[in-house]
Amino acid sequence: MKQTITLSLLILLGGVASWMPAAQAEGLPEVRDFSVDAKESISKQAPILVLFKSEYCPYCVQVLEEFLMPMQRRPQYGGKVIFRQIDIGSSQKLINFNGKPISQSAFAKANEVWAVPTVVLFDAEGRVLTKIIGLLTVDFYLAYLDNASTSHRQK
Repeated sequence: MKQTITLSLLILLGGVASWMPAAQAEGLPEVRDFSVDAKESISKQAPILVLFKSEYCPYCVQVLEEFLMPMQRRPQYGGKVIFRQIDIGSSQKLINFNGKPISQSAFAKANEVWAVPTVVLFDAEGRVLTKIIGLLTVDFYLAYLDNASTSHRQK
């Protein structure tokens, strides 16, 4: 009886632990190499939109699932915005705009990202164009994202 309860708890905890990060990891590619993204940004004349998230942030999941993933699928954004994500607590390395390796958490700190979710639009040189901190007003959040992304698209 005791083994059955223990096994059931382990299965339940394993399911919960595997669900949370997976829900956030889907949808937008993680940043691997900003120098590659910068070349794409130049060729497409598109800003790079990065969602800075945390592993267990429910608002990050909401921003990702309700706003950014649907935006990414819409034709009016296809090829006009480069979508990426970064986990501010991750030690995983990425290549910075200057071609040097840096951890995701160090990149977040270098860009003064201290709250999640934060959406930052970068130009091809790594300059911050717009920063949206928090979820703000849900009813207007898509408009904030749309205004930020369309105002920084190069003609």
